[in-house]
Amino acid sequence: MIKQLFKLRVFTFCQEANFGFKKVKLEEKQEHVNQVFHNVANNYDLMNDLMSVGLHRCWKNSFVEELGQLRNGDSQIRVLDVAGGTGDIAFRILEKHKGNNLFNEKLKITVLDINQSMLDVGQKRANELGYQNQIDFVCANAEELPFEPNTFDAYTIAFGIRNVPRIPKAVGEAHRVLKQGGKFQCLEFSKVQNPILSLANQFYQFNFIPTMGQLVSNDRHSYQYLVESIEKFHSQQELLKIIEEVGFRYAGFKNYMDGVVAVHFGFKL
Repeated sequence: MIKQLFKLRVFTFCQEANFGFKKVKLEEKQEHVNQVFHNVANNYDLMNDLMSVGLHRCWKNSFVEELGQLRNGDSQIRVLDVAGGTGDIAFRILEKHKGNNLFNEKLKITVLDINQSMLDVGQKRANELGYQNQIDFVCANAEELPFEPNTFDAYTIAFGIRNVPRIPKAVGEAHRVLKQGGKFQCLEFSKVQNPILSLANQFYQFNFIPTMGQLVSNDRHSYQYLVESIEKFHSQQELLKIIEEVGFRYAGFKNYMDGVVAVHFGFKL
C-alpha cells in the first residue's frame, strides 16, 4: 500500500502540462496562466480584438444566442459564467433578457475567475453599467468550484477552457454544479477545417499577434503564449469526447468561421 501511494505521488509530481509550446509541471501551469491574465487584464478587450480581428464581439453575441431563452418557471434562474472575469458574457446575457421581467426579478449571474485582476475589471464595469445587483463576482478555481451540487441552470465559459490545467476535472465540476436539465456551453478557439484557411489563420496568429502585443502593450510574451495555447488546444472532437465522458448528454459542437472558434454544448440529464 505504501509503495502504491509513493508511486501515485511520484506520478502526480511528474505530470506535465502544456503552457503554450513549453512543458511545465502540472501544478505550476495555473500560476503561469494567472500571470498572463494579470498582465493583460486592463487591456482585455484590446487583446481579444488583436486575437480575433475584432470578431470576438460577434462570436460572443452568437454564443449568448445559442444559450437560448432562460426559463425556470417561477424559480430564480442562476447562471455560472466561468473564466468570465471582465463580464463580457454576463453583460450580454443580461442585455438579452433586459426587456422582460426575468431581468429584474429572477436572473442572477455568478461570474467566476481565478484571477482577481480580471474580476476587478469586471466589477468596475458592472458598477458603471448598473448591473451590480444582478451579478456576483467570485474568485475561485474552475477545477474546484465552491458551490453545492445542482445549483445552476446554465454554465458558460468563453475563451477560458484552454487555459485550465485539468480540463476534464473542470468539465466534471460543471456537470456537478448544474441542475438536472442544465446546459453546459463553451466557446473556444478551435481547429480550422479548410487547410488553406487554417494556414492563413496560423500565419496571422504567429506573425502578427505577438508583434502587436509588443507594440500596443509592451508585452510580447503574454500574447505569444495565447497563440501557442490555441495551437496546442484540443480539436473539436477531442473536446466533445471529454464533455461526453463526464456525463453530459445530447452533446455536440458548432463551428464558427469553419472552426476558427467552436461552441460546444451538453445537457445534464
